[in-house]
Amino acid sequence: MISKIKERISYLVKVLNQYGYEYYVLDNPTVSDAEYDSLMTELERLESEYPELVLDNSPTKKVGDYLKLELDEVTHEVPMQSLADVFSYDEIYQFDDRIKKILKEEHVDLSRISYTCELKIDGIASSIKYNDGLLVLGATRGNGVVGENITKNVLTIDSLPKIIPNHLSLEVRGEVYMKKEVFNRLNDERLKNNEQLFANPRNATGGSLRQLDANITKSRQLDQFAYVLVNPENYGISSQAEVLSYLASLGFSVNENYRKCKTIEEVIAYIEEYKEKRPNLPYDIDGIVIKFDDLNLYDTIGYTAKTPKWAIAYKFPAEIVTTKLRDIIFTVGRTGIITPNAVMDPVIVSGSTVSRATLNNADFIISRDIRVGDYVNIRKAGDIIPEVVDVDFSRRSDSSVPFKMLEYCPICHSPLVKRENEAEHYCVNDECGGRILEQIIHFASRSTMDIEGLGEKQIEQLYNYGYISNITDIYKLKEYYYDLLSLERIGTKKLDNLFASIEKSKTQTLERFIFGLGIRFVGSKASKILAKKYQTIFDLMNATYDELITLDDIGTVMATSIIDYFNNQQNVDIIYELDALGVKPVNDSSNISNILEGKTFVLTGKLEKFTRDEASQIIESLGGKTSSSVSKKTDYVLAGSDAGSKLAKATQLGVKIITEDEFAEMVK
Repeated sequence: MISKIKERISYLVKVLNQYGYEYYVLDNPTVSDAEYDSLMTELERLESEYPELVLDNSPTKKVGDYLKLELDEVTHEVPMQSLADVFSYDEIYQFDDRIKKILKEEHVDLSRISYTCELKIDGIASSIKYNDGLLVLGATRGNGVVGENITKNVLTIDSLPKIIPNHLSLEVRGEVYMKKEVFNRLNDERLKNNEQLFANPRNATGGSLRQLDANITKSRQLDQFAYVLVNPENYGISSQAEVLSYLASLGFSVNENYRKCKTIEEVIAYIEEYKEKRPNLPYDIDGIVIKFDDLNLYDTIGYTAKTPKWAIAYKFPAEIVTTKLRDIIFTVGRTGIITPNAVMDPVIVSGSTVSRATLNNADFIISRDIRVGDYVNIRKAGDIIPEVVDVDFSRRSDSSVPFKMLEYCPICHSPLVKRENEAEHYCVNDECGGRILEQIIHFASRSTMDIEGLGEKQIEQLYNYGYISNITDIYKLKEYYYDLLSLERIGTKKLDNLFASIEKSKTQTLERFIFGLGIRFVGSKASKILAKKYQTIFDLMNATYDELITLDDIGTVMATSIIDYFNNQQNVDIIYELDALGVKPVNDSSNISNILEGKTFVLTGKLEKFTRDEASQIIESLGGKTSSSVSKKTDYVLAGSDAGSKLAKATQLGVKIITEDEFAEMVK
């Protein structure tokens, strides 16, 4: 175990140092910011858990790579620290909580808390010094301690003042950047001249600042935003908002979109606002910088070796990020569908770490020529489910092997079947352990029989020990009471609660029971329609095809599937056995099935008590509807943690926002 961790840390240090060199020194990164950030986050986590394995050349120990080329060195009298990156709203709340805790311990009045939020310009950090009012030095950040002298080049930036009032001597720091329109014009010119195109405005800015010929830099039409005044106390300034106002008064270009926020909720509202405005800005931004506003409390709040504790940089979630595909594994669903899944190096996507993604089916993989070892671009479909979009073929190894679909089920090894006009492969063996296990998990889940204490891991444990081999065995578990007590993490109280929940499920609603049977194509909505038409499961068992297709939303494919299910004697035997065991579903559709009739819900954020599918199924089973977007027609927004733009829009429109607890109370 330790040897694998050590090997992984060594690999991460090696590639991150290489990527850092390309980014900081060559201004020509070969990976996206999101891929770099994900690898760095993984390294920081491993180093925190295994401090004895930290390497001397770890990139976590320095701000950025530095290599002296042909530009003179500049030593920063006050180091140019970087900011800690965060990727979720939870981390922003934690940042706020840490500051409050520190200030409370120091008996500081918490009413002094406020934050200045600024757009995080995607450019090159710079330091500009003035002596007696004259610009005398321009330098890059470098490694935070030593940078490069770029004075001749910053003198070509029109938006940077060369003389400031009152013969002041000071040091100002900011971001040199290139506007989008300039970037596009330069690339158009380079295309006409058959020159290599700039990858993005930041790369173009970095290359322009490091030119030995200042005339080339001048032709690139760079700009600069100022946002830091070194030693502000020397100028009678006590807050970050005052710094920005003071710099503007001296003639510096200050980004006017900054905002002072009293609460962390206002900070998040600001972030949401600029997520929407971001595409229409004339320059690139990759996040929001959040600084504690009161400069006098910086030393109280403190510093780490690399970053200040009083500021963070929230990085916008990348819509598409790149990572390495390590393996393709296959899972078997309850209906026999074989689903290929990507196993990848962990990467941050839309604020959460992802290491697995669906590959849908064999046709999907083959059409995109996805191979193990490839660097793949992934995203979250609907901001929820990770999926592979395509392959970065420029990074493919010559030794890669084309994908070949399995011929046999990975669980029972039966030959797979691909039905006509369907993309999926199926295991058609009704005795397949993988299918049976998924069927049992589905039957016991919250959206069906709702057997509390019988989750996925518990069912796997009981299945592997031979106590459950199909859904009827759930109702025979009490026969093994004392045997079950000997299993890991199962005590008397937990077992008694489980049996109580199993007993309660015997009178679950008919619609949930139908859904729990796992009839192909029959979801929660169709189950509700069937429960309204047929009073008992035996009535449904005797339904004819002609009857079924007359029902709303029950088409020919679903009707055929229902008939086929009840024509299978094994399925019929299971239903009769469940009835003999006391499972008597109650048809109470007239009482509670329409409790959410006409109500539209939008789900957002991470739900803890329900999966999104479970919540959606419950809503639909009670007559409600779900929607992917918030509008004036939305009745409720069910918000979990890290809720984003949908929550902000709901607040703006005055839509009722409910928590999971409120939702559970509403539908119980």
